[in-house]
Amino acid sequence: MKKGLKQLMGSGMAVSLLTLSLAGTVSAADSATPSTAPSSVPSKNLIVLIGDGMGPAEVTAARYYAKKFLGKDRLELDGGYYVGKATTYSQASPYTTESGAITDSAAAATAFSTGNKTYNNAISVSNGDVAKPYASVIEAAMKQGKATGLVSTDNITGATPAVWASHVRQRSNQNAIASQYLNSGVDVIFGGGKVNFTTKEDKGKRTDKNIIPDFQAKGYQTAFDKKGLDAIPVTAGKALGLFADAEIPYVLDRTDTVPSLPQLSQKALDILSQNKNGFVLLVEQGRIDHSGHANDLPANIQEMLELDATFKTLVDFAKKDGNTSVVVSADHETGGLSLARDNVYELNVDLFNKQKHSYEYIDGILKKAQTADDIRKIVADNIGFTDLSDEEVQLILNGDGSSYGRGGGYNAVVSKRLAVGWTGHGHTGVDVGVWAYGPIADLVKGDVDNTDIAKSGAKVIGADLAAATKELQDKYLYPMFKVTRDSKTLFTARSLAESIGIQVAWDEATGTVTFTKDSQKVSVLVSSGAITVNGTASAWVGNVDNGKLYLPLEAFNQLTGKTYTWDSFNERIVKN
Repeated sequence: MKKGLKQLMGSGMAVSLLTLSLAGTVSAADSATPSTAPSSVPSKNLIVLIGDGMGPAEVTAARYYAKKFLGKDRLELDGGYYVGKATTYSQASPYTTESGAITDSAAAATAFSTGNKTYNNAISVSNGDVAKPYASVIEAAMKQGKATGLVSTDNITGATPAVWASHVRQRSNQNAIASQYLNSGVDVIFGGGKVNFTTKEDKGKRTDKNIIPDFQAKGYQTAFDKKGLDAIPVTAGKALGLFADAEIPYVLDRTDTVPSLPQLSQKALDILSQNKNGFVLLVEQGRIDHSGHANDLPANIQEMLELDATFKTLVDFAKKDGNTSVVVSADHETGGLSLARDNVYELNVDLFNKQKHSYEYIDGILKKAQTADDIRKIVADNIGFTDLSDEEVQLILNGDGSSYGRGGGYNAVVSKRLAVGWTGHGHTGVDVGVWAYGPIADLVKGDVDNTDIAKSGAKVIGADLAAATKELQDKYLYPMFKVTRDSKTLFTARSLAESIGIQVAWDEATGTVTFTKDSQKVSVLVSSGAITVNGTASAWVGNVDNGKLYLPLEAFNQLTGKTYTWDSFNERIVKN
C-alpha cells in the first residue's frame, strides 16, 4: 500500500485540533546514525553474503541433501564459520498497521547495510512523515576510495541490493533505484532486472528512456549472458550485467547461457580487487526467499546449495588475499519451513532430488491442464510421482487458495510427500544465523541484531557511516506527499517544517496554523486552506487530508529563503 503517495485530494476540510496535531512527529530513528570511527583498520576488504529468506530450517534441509546426494558430511558454511545469530525485527509502518515484529527485505537490508532500523518497504531512509537518508557501508567505503559491487540472483533493483546504493520511501520504485545506481558510483552491478533499465519498447518498465547506454557512456562494460560476462576483462573497472528481464531463473531452470552466482561473484572479485584501496562487495542469493514464498522445497534446497558454493568462492578469495573480512547472514526466514509434519517422525530426504524444474517453470504448463490425466502427466514428468491420489490431483487443479494457484497446489502436494510443512507464504520472525571469516568474526559473535552487521562491517574497514550519512541528509529529504486533482504536489506541513527548523503554532480561536522562521511568516486558515504570506494573501492553497495539513513546497522556500526542489521521479526534496 502507498497511503499518502500520489493520492487524490481529500474532500473534508473540518478537523479537530487533536486529530490535526499539525501533522507530524519526528522519529527517534532520525538521530540514530551510528558512529564508526575506528582506532585501527583490521581489514582492507569486506564481503557481505546474504541468503534472502534463509532461516535455520533451510540450512538444515540443504545439509540433509548434501549428505544424502553429494557425499558431503557438512556444508561449506559448517566449516567452523558459524558465530551466532541475529534478530531481524523492523519498525512500525507509517503506511500500514504492521508493528515491525516481522520484517520485510527492505527494512532488514537497511538495518544490515546502514546500521539503522526502519519500516517495511523503506530503502535506506528513516521512519516518519519526513524520512532522512541513511548511508550504507558501501556508500561510506566510497569515501575511502574503495571499489564497490552489488551481485544478486534477484532483480538487482530489488530491496536487498538496493539499500546499499539508493534511497526511496517505497521499495516498489525500482525505476528510480536503477537511475540512482547510475550516479551512485558503484563499480560492479550484476543481477536480473533488465526491465527497470529499459523502456516498454524493449519490453521494459520505464516510461522515460533506456538507461543502459547511459551506463555505457560512464564507462560500464555491459553483459547480458554468460558469454558476455566472461568477456569482461578484470581491468574493466566498471561493469553492468543484467542477466534476466526480472529475477535470474532458479538453479533448476537455468540454461548454460545464464551465469551462476559463484561465477558472478568471482568476476566481481576479479574486477574489484584491482583497486589498491580495497573494496566492499554485497552478494545476495535472492531466490531462497522466492522458493520459500512459494513453498517449493526442492527449488529452495538448490538455491541454498548455490549460496553455499558461493560462500566457498568468497572465503577462498579471502583466505588467499589475507586482508578480507566475510560475513554471512539472512534478512529473515521465509515460509515457516518445518522439517517433519503431521505428527509423523520422518523426513523423506530420499525424495529431495527428484524434481527436475521449479514450480515457476511448470506453472504455465499446469495452467493449461484441462483434465486429471493432464495433471498426472505433468507431475510424473517433473518429479516422478506416478501414484497421485484423486485428492492430490484435485488440489492441484483447484490451486492452494493463494496467488500461486495451481503452482501452489503442486507445491503443497510435493511438500506433504517430502514430509515438510510451511506456515504460509510470508516471512517469519525467527532469528537467523550469522557466519563470518576474518577480523569481523570477533565483532559479530553471539546474539546480535542485524544492525550490528553494518556497524561491524564499517568498523572493520574503517568506514565512517556517520559522516557519509550527514552528507546525504544535508542534500535530501524524503517526505510523505500527496498529489491533488489539479496535479499539485503538497507536503505534510508540520513534519517538514520542523525538520528544517521552522516554528509551528496553532491559534485555536481563529483556526489558523502559523509557520515562522526569522522574519518570514506563513499562515494557513485550516477551514479553507487559504494561505497568507507576511500578512498578504497568497495564491497558494493548503489542504487537510486524514487529519494532516499539507502545503506546497513554495511556502517552505518562502520561509527558509532556500530553493528546495521536488524530484518527483525519486520522490525526494533536493536541498539546493
